[in-house]
Amino acid sequence: MAFNDLLLQNFTAAVPTHHCRPPADTNLSKDGELDAWLPRDRQGRPESCLRFTSPQRGLPFPNGTETNGTGATEPCTHGWIYDNSTFPSTIVMEWDLVCSRRALRQLAQSLYMVGVLLGAMIFGHLADRLGRRKVLILNYLQTAVSGTCTAFAPSFPVYCAFRLLSGMSLAGISLNCMTLNVEWMPIHTRACVGTLIGYVYSLGQFLLAGVAYAVPHWRYLQLLVSVPFFAFFIYSWFFIESARWYSSSGRLDLTLKALQRVAWINGKREEGASLSMEVLRASLQKELTLGKGQASAMELLRCPALRRLFLCLSMLWFATSFAYYGLVMDLQGFGVSIYLIQVIFGAVDLPAKLVGFLVINSMGRRPAQMASLLLAGICILINGVVPQDQSIVRTSLAVLGKGCLAASFNCIFLYTGELYPTVIRQTGLGMGSTLARVGSIVSPLVSMAAEIYPSVPLFIYGAVPVAASAATVFLPETLGQPLPDTVQDVENRRRGKRRQQRQERKQMVPLQASAQAKDGL
Repeated sequence: MAFNDLLLQNFTAAVPTHHCRPPADTNLSKDGELDAWLPRDRQGRPESCLRFTSPQRGLPFPNGTETNGTGATEPCTHGWIYDNSTFPSTIVMEWDLVCSRRALRQLAQSLYMVGVLLGAMIFGHLADRLGRRKVLILNYLQTAVSGTCTAFAPSFPVYCAFRLLSGMSLAGISLNCMTLNVEWMPIHTRACVGTLIGYVYSLGQFLLAGVAYAVPHWRYLQLLVSVPFFAFFIYSWFFIESARWYSSSGRLDLTLKALQRVAWINGKREEGASLSMEVLRASLQKELTLGKGQASAMELLRCPALRRLFLCLSMLWFATSFAYYGLVMDLQGFGVSIYLIQVIFGAVDLPAKLVGFLVINSMGRRPAQMASLLLAGICILINGVVPQDQSIVRTSLAVLGKGCLAASFNCIFLYTGELYPTVIRQTGLGMGSTLARVGSIVSPLVSMAAEIYPSVPLFIYGAVPVAASAATVFLPETLGQPLPDTVQDVENRRRGKRRQQRQERKQMVPLQASAQAKDGL
């Protein structure tokens, strides 16, 4: 994706400084006339959601200046006046999503996340049934159309509807792109490709900050980030369907065509020409006998081996997303330009994902996943006990925690794709992404616990990833391992690990007996 659409609403739905608009017959050009309608807060700033029922003039304020007095107030019945020095137009300004209507702003973002959740479930299942390429082409078209229609939305309900559709399609794009890369890439390049995809996400954050600064009007910005998807839709027709998906579906003729086309693109024409139906039948005998037909989503709970993967990975997906969005909301208290914050968010990911890649490639997926979650949780927990006035320490810990969670996201996408078999890989990724969306929806609710004690949300945000990191103990390592194609492959991998453990225990018994015999001598 060219831009991070999830963070787009930080700019299109930014809330500028605002105050009540006085009655229409008020002469705003006259000095002090506007101030006469505006009550002040304790800092001397105009109230955002209240105005005087009648103009208050000449009443002294405690600091000795002539101010607005303390007359009766009422809600803003004539609308609001917005400060458009930073943002000339946002959905908040256009549809007055402030004061009693401020919850509608969060509703738009929540509906987007609901769309991502639905898209992960629906398009993940469809990709296992219809293929990765077809669903990906549909997702690009849906994103382009729904995003463009959002820019021309005549009302807030229409805007929300198109944002929901955009969330659905973008979830399908992220899942299918990762799956196609994992299923086509050689074993030794999977981690590298997964990290590059993560860096594209970070690049989108940088570009979004620059584009939003250059095009601050929300409709133009929305249109600018949506139109490129029409180009993505066109070139997506040149994508090659996953040969693994073809073979797992029993379509050997299409598997041969896909492999020959890839061999031609890679300059391996002789190797491609040597492939034949007989060669494929011999090398893919296992897929043809065990992989015909598609496994249903219920297999994730019905099969013991898949059930363990599903439960453990669900915990990892939920914890990563839950802590990530909880921390992102806390990082918004930097008190600097929103554009600078966006750049900081992207900059933190660069070293974090590089370190994550090195650990993934050298030590393995399981230690990388465990370390990233554990370290992120510890940083957040420490932040909960650091005094509020230690802003530098708190900010540093928050940035470090956010970077660890970014590395965790990078790892979990790759790890999930390598653990699930081809026949149900996309469904498994979709269910994992669904749990991540649940975490992002629950996360804002936890922030309300700050009313009990300010650090309670941080303790919860930190405890969840620390607890979830223990789930990696029950997952197998996939570093250097071939991708499983069928459910039977997952069962065999599990049985092979048990058999290896039994053999190791048997080998230890003679060694112990020999040692005892030597002691007796």
